[in-house]
Amino acid sequence: MPDTPRPRFGIMTAPMQVGYDDVLRVWREADAIPEIEHAWLFDHLMPIGGDPDGPAYAGWTLLSALAASTRRLRLGVLVTSNRFRPPALLAKIATTVDVVSGGRLDFGIGVGSRPDHPLARREYAAHGLPFHDSAHAVASLAEACTVIKRLWTEEKPFDFDGTHHRLTGAFGNPKPVQRPHPPVLIGGRSAATLRVAAAHADLWNIPGGDIADCVSRSALLDRYCAETGRDPAAVTRSIHLPVDYDRPGTTRDAIGQALDAGFRHVVLGLPTAPYPEGVARWVADELVGPSV
Repeated sequence: MPDTPRPRFGIMTAPMQVGYDDVLRVWREADAIPEIEHAWLFDHLMPIGGDPDGPAYAGWTLLSALAASTRRLRLGVLVTSNRFRPPALLAKIATTVDVVSGGRLDFGIGVGSRPDHPLARREYAAHGLPFHDSAHAVASLAEACTVIKRLWTEEKPFDFDGTHHRLTGAFGNPKPVQRPHPPVLIGGRSAATLRVAAAHADLWNIPGGDIADCVSRSALLDRYCAETGRDPAAVTRSIHLPVDYDRPGTTRDAIGQALDAGFRHVVLGLPTAPYPEGVARWVADELVGPSV
């Protein structure tokens, strides 16, 4: 039997209700701690927690700055809302971050905000963006993944005539540093999104909480991979788990359950600011170390 891949741990700093200097401090600290291998932002245009009128930074813009300020961490957005940007524009943005980082981007993408989350839903109207139904959003995501990969890999301009995206003379230059392209992480738990993940994802992420549901969703992804002739083991299972500073044992238990369930890519979500001094070292010593 093949060896089980070792777990890889990372952190997530939601760029809301926080200052740029605070996020930069945590990422630079994490960059110097080998136990922390990846770091993530989110993709919301307004806060989804705390003061609804508080600050929220553009995830991809901030990610480029953090890419230039770190040297080792793999990095990404967990996950990009496919509803916010046309795929060719997103491919260009992601390529730029991959180049700036020297080839450390993990490209996270999903359908976008849940329609039942009022604080997430409001950002579309506030920015003049349409909010289509779930069927439209999933079909658009599938086309976007195809377009983005082609822009990253094809050496000649091409046309794309999809249902939701149409491009004429599309071409990506420069190409990403990583070849054939940055790893694609697709986030979501719906059956429709899992079908897209089976076709396109190198990693699949699900928010933790009900571990039994996470396990059942992972089994469904296995089935969809098998139906398309893809080895389910080719899709790394990733999970986002919230960190409780006051009860680290609770977080350690959640990590243990996730590892036992086959999730080898663990994203530890740090509560929003203020981030404690030395929080990345604390994560490594109190959460990662005891879990491996």
